[in-house]
Amino acid sequence: MEVNSIEFNLFGVNTYIVWNKDTLETAIIDPGMSNPEECLAFKQFIDLKKLQIVKLINTHLHIDHTLGNEYVEDTFGVGLIANYADAPLGAMRAQQAAMFHLRGVATTPVKVDIEIKSGDKIYLGKEYLEVLEVPGHSPGSIALYSPTDKFVITGDALFRGSVGRTDLPGGNHPTLINSIITNLMSLPSDTIVYPGHGPATTIGQEAHSNPFLR
Repeated sequence: MEVNSIEFNLFGVNTYIVWNKDTLETAIIDPGMSNPEECLAFKQFIDLKKLQIVKLINTHLHIDHTLGNEYVEDTFGVGLIANYADAPLGAMRAQQAAMFHLRGVATTPVKVDIEIKSGDKIYLGKEYLEVLEVPGHSPGSIALYSPTDKFVITGDALFRGSVGRTDLPGGNHPTLINSIITNLMSLPSDTIVYPGHGPATTIGQEAHSNPFLR
């Protein structure tokens, strides 16, 4: 599978575009587009690559990762795939916007159309992303792992040299650390980590040097 990321909105969310290079079937993960200019940049990339968007996935339902959901749903006719444990966060998107003093962004509740849980596989043609549950940053946080192409999209669970914050509603630090150690650090050390914010890293690098995992 091919992976491309585009950074959107004032939070610097990495929106991931993952596609099967043979069929061009494409998944959009954490669309962060927050204004018409960002939506245009996103659409130009999709059109340039002639991609066929068939999946919309949120690693979790904090507002910065869902700002482009409506655009993707309305433009490409796809429903949202996410973990139901985060449904309460999706329902309180207006409150999240108020918490961060956001104006002029989408605040209607986020509705999960298709539930996913640990062990599920999301197919793009014959290739797939395996769902790993990594609660702690939020109750329903997930990661998406490609064993064939050796990468994992971790949302806000694991970053280069850091981990997700747990002071937001539903966060729990011990749960997060346990999730990372159990479900992410068990992946092969050469697995590329694509986080929700910031640069990529590897499982091996984080196992060796991440101060939060010692």
